[in-house]
Amino acid sequence: MTPRRVRDIEYQLLPGSQRKTTDIVIERNGQIVVRPPVGYTPEQVDSLVESKRLWIYRNLAEWKDLNATAVAREWVNGETFLYLGGAYRLSLVSSQDESLKLKDGRFCLSRDLIKQGGTQAARTAFEQFYADKGQQRFADRVAYFAPKVGVEISSIRVKDMGYRWASCGRSGSLNFHWKCMMAPPKIIDYFVVHELCHFHHRNHTDAFWNEVDKVLPDWRERKEWLRKRGASLDI
Repeated sequence: MTPRRVRDIEYQLLPGSQRKTTDIVIERNGQIVVRPPVGYTPEQVDSLVESKRLWIYRNLAEWKDLNATAVAREWVNGETFLYLGGAYRLSLVSSQDESLKLKDGRFCLSRDLIKQGGTQAARTAFEQFYADKGQQRFADRVAYFAPKVGVEISSIRVKDMGYRWASCGRSGSLNFHWKCMMAPPKIIDYFVVHELCHFHHRNHTDAFWNEVDKVLPDWRERKEWLRKRGASLDI
C-alpha cells in the first residue's frame, strides 16, 4: 500500500484491480483504503478521492460514532466477555489446570495466570480460547457452505488479523480473525459465506453480492448488524 493525501484526507493506495470502478473502503481501524482499476495513475486516484470527499467525510463520521461505543473490558470478577453472541461473566479461580475454560455459564480464568503474567497473559488466554474454538467452528461451517457456493477450500486458519475480519487466498485458503468467535452464529455464517463468494468475485460488485444472496438471502441484515455492533467484538 502507498500512503497518499488529498487535502485533509489521508488514504492508502492499493494496486489496481481488474474491475472497472474504484473501491473506497473505511476499514475497521478507520483507515481509508482505495483500490482503483488497473492503469489508473496516482494523480487520477487523487482526483477521484477529491470528488468523493463528502462521502468519505460522512462515512468517517459514522465510523467514529459507531466506535465510540467500543467496550473496554477489565480482568476482574463479574466482567462480561462475549462468545458466540452470548455474554458470560468472568470468575477468577484458583487451582485450575487450564488457563481459561468456559464452565457452568462462566469464563473461569486462572488467578495465578493474572498474578504471574498480568493482563497481557489473560488476554492471550482469551485469544487462544477463541482461536481454538474457532478452528472447529469455521471448519464445520465452511464444510457446510462451500458446496453451496461451489468452491473447494484447502486450509482454514483462525488468528489475529489486525483490522480485517477475514481474508481468502487464491490457493483456496481462508483466514478468520479470532474476534469473529465473539459474534452470534448467524454472523459467523456471514463471515464464511462472504469469503467463500470472494473466490468467484474478488470485489464487492453487484455480481459478488448476488452470489452471497443465493446462499444468505438476509445478508443485508447480517451486514448491518456487523456494521453497528462490530466495535463491541473486542477484549
